[in-house]
Amino acid sequence: MGRAFEFRKARKFKRWAAMSKIFARLNKDIIIAIREGNGTDPDMNPRLRAVLQNCRAANMPKDNVERAIKKATDKDTSDFKEVNFEGYAPHGIAVFVETATDNNNRTVANVRSHFNKGNGSLSTSGSVEFMFDHVCFFKIKSEGLDQEELELELIDFGAEEIEMDEDAFIVTGSFESFGSLQKKLEDDGAEIIESGLERVPNTTKELNAEDTAEVEKLIERLEEDDDVQQVFHTMSSSTPATE
Repeated sequence: MGRAFEFRKARKFKRWAAMSKIFARLNKDIIIAIREGNGTDPDMNPRLRAVLQNCRAANMPKDNVERAIKKATDKDTSDFKEVNFEGYAPHGIAVFVETATDNNNRTVANVRSHFNKGNGSLSTSGSVEFMFDHVCFFKIKSEGLDQEELELELIDFGAEEIEMDEDAFIVTGSFESFGSLQKKLEDDGAEIIESGLERVPNTTKELNAEDTAEVEKLIERLEEDDDVQQVFHTMSSSTPATE
């Protein structure tokens, strides 16, 4: 199995356990996609099209989606900016935090507080980013597709890994390949279930159960913050955690 695939499998059931958190994240994704993209027409806005696919994958109610689209076109709605934070959890675990915020001062203060309370430290931009590969992924239905043929079709469009996940293929490529892979898959009629961006650690560090639990408390604290979209870290996913 590829490194990016194993990383995603390990995170699959850990992120955004509460549906309200998933929907809040997608709500911001819709607003950002419309404000920074090409309006409310998914056919003209690839980023919005990808977000709407993820809404369907998360079973987000249609009414919620429509409200988010309407909110994005409301002049009174605050603009959300994507801001990243880097730091260290206890025991030398690097942490990369992606946020979407309408109040940067609030978000900076909150993220710093989370690190401090979790015995970690907020660091400077670029201090840990190099420890992660920025990749894109597409989860597509595998019915009627051959993995080897798919690899040959997509390699020239930036695909680096293609792995089987139940009844779907996970296609992974570099961050820069998102647009070309999305267009190729859509042109070929592939049914995209979900897509997005991840930061895959180049190397991971294994901790004992006690230290793992301490790091997980900080990660959970960050993920529960309303401004936080995603949290990535270099702790080994195979590390046993305490009950």
